[in-house]
Amino acid sequence: MENSHLTAVMRTFSKKEARDLRKWLNSPVHNQREDVILLFEYLMAGAHLEDDKFLHKERVFSKLFPDEAYDDAKLRQSMHFLLKSVEEFLIYQELHDDEVRSRMALASVYRKRKLDKAFQKTIKSVETLQEDAPYRNEQFLRNEYLLQLEKYNFQEGKKRTIEMNLQTVSDALDMTFLADKLRQSCLMLAHQAVYKAQYNIGLLDEVLHFAERGAYLQHPAIAIYYYGYKAVTDESGEEYFQHLRQEIQKNKDHFPHSELRDIYLMAINYSIRQVNKMGKEHYLRELFELYRNGIENKILIENNELSRFTFRNTINTGISLKEFDWINNFIDEYQIYLPAQHRENLVQFSRARLHFAKKEYKKAMRLLAQSDFDDILTNLYGKSMLIMMYYEEEEMDALESLIESMRTYMRRKEVMGSYKHIYSNLIKYTKKLIRINPFDKEEKDKLAQEIKGTSPLPEKEWFLKQLEKI
Repeated sequence: MENSHLTAVMRTFSKKEARDLRKWLNSPVHNQREDVILLFEYLMAGAHLEDDKFLHKERVFSKLFPDEAYDDAKLRQSMHFLLKSVEEFLIYQELHDDEVRSRMALASVYRKRKLDKAFQKTIKSVETLQEDAPYRNEQFLRNEYLLQLEKYNFQEGKKRTIEMNLQTVSDALDMTFLADKLRQSCLMLAHQAVYKAQYNIGLLDEVLHFAERGAYLQHPAIAIYYYGYKAVTDESGEEYFQHLRQEIQKNKDHFPHSELRDIYLMAINYSIRQVNKMGKEHYLRELFELYRNGIENKILIENNELSRFTFRNTINTGISLKEFDWINNFIDEYQIYLPAQHRENLVQFSRARLHFAKKEYKKAMRLLAQSDFDDILTNLYGKSMLIMMYYEEEEMDALESLIESMRTYMRRKEVMGSYKHIYSNLIKYTKKLIRINPFDKEEKDKLAQEIKGTSPLPEKEWFLKQLEKI
């Protein structure tokens, strides 16, 4: 029972949802089986859902039916009816949370029962809810289309000589389709870039051309995804990206948190590509502002948690721009949002990274020497910082020892792909830097050319700078 669909669903319930479900199950309208209530109470008690020993079928059955011999079919029947009641409750909750959609359903009931006055009153309340809706996303447009369609269905059942709202229905459907298609296209484009998948985004050219006509780009649910898609795919991408940034700033209150987070990530990923692939350094500032704004407004914080990758990327970007004070405050203030299992190591590494960038080498070395990071790449990056600091501080014995231990570490951990080349090159050119004849200009020039032509070597500028000092 520990791996059943029922327990998987029940584990997702908040305390409030559990209280509401208890009321639901105790209503004879929704449930008339005592064993279902007993099973629910058992599952929700103590740590029963977390500890598998409480979910052994025989143990559960003995609590539900203490005077009976174990009957697997009977227990499965209790589980089935509880799951059925839970699913009906979840459906009700989902519909209830969208007040526009639930009132529209009521209007539809009144229309089918030919209760015209009740229909008119209810549909008017739906129109008011639509006008006051906080968001202007695709769901808003879809609700507008369904509202107009419901009004048409009401009119269609009356005299056919009256004016019909068919044009309004058609326009609302166009808006809904444009917003939905453009959003879906952006999602497919992002997935395609990460997983190397190939998608046929049918009708997209027609949709793009259609969106450019009329006043469609005045609607945020269409404009944001139109500019997002064009930024990635068009030669004038930078121009479209600026439009995207303006739309985000202007309309960020018009989208629910989860969708706004996706929109920010779309803009962030575009900026990352511009920096990494195109070498456009000015996008570092764009990237940093997106991270800063997204974090300070809790947009990039989901379920009270900040991804460790977003935390690390924010720090790297801020350090590149020498935003040292902000990064220091960021580490202090936002570390509580990191997953507990990664928090200590990531905070310690981030502080070491900041001290390194500020050339506070003693502080950085002390933090790195105290740490043993679980992640291989974090460990390697920490060792690379130590190599550069030992060299600059002329701690040659420690440097030689670290180079050998790093080589052994890479061999033992079987570091693969581009990372193996990056850190192998780091070791290779550090050793050449140590052994070069400082009085041989020809040898120094030759090494400089070799460093310039080597890839991957992220520390290239550092090596060239140290070579100039010799």
